[in-house]
Amino acid sequence: MNDYTKGIETLTQLLGADQAEKVVTRFRELNPAFENEAISVVFGRTWSRDAIDPKTRSLCSIGILAALGRHGALRIVLGIALSSGATIEEITEALLQVAIYAGYPAALDALPVLKAVLEEQGIAMDTARNAEG
Repeated sequence: MNDYTKGIETLTQLLGADQAEKVVTRFRELNPAFENEAISVVFGRTWSRDAIDPKTRSLCSIGILAALGRHGALRIVLGIALSSGATIEEITEALLQVAIYAGYPAALDALPVLKAVLEEQGIAMDTARNAEG
C-alpha cells in the first residue's frame, strides 16, 4: 500500500468517511499536488504510526497547532481528538499547557475553534463543561 492510500485509510479511521472526504476535498481544491503530499506525509507516514495512540497524538498536536496559531489544522485535529476519545477536560488541559508555555493569547485564540468544532458535533460548550464539572 502506498503512503497516499494509507493516508486516506488512516484519515478515514480517525474522522469517519464523511469528514475525511471533506478534508481531502478542501486540500484538493487548494492544490492537488499539495493534497497528495499532505495526505501521504501527514496521515500516511505520521498519523498511521503505532508508537502513540491517536488520542495522545491529537492532544500533542492540539498544543502545537494552538501555540502556532494554525487554526485550520487545529479544527481538523480537534475533531480527531474528540473521535479518538479525548474529553473536553483533556483538551482544556492541553490548551492550558499552551497558555503557560506559548502565552494566554494563543490558548484563548484556540477556544473559538474548539467551540465551533463542538457545535459542529452537536456538543454545547456549557453541556460539556457541566458534564465534566
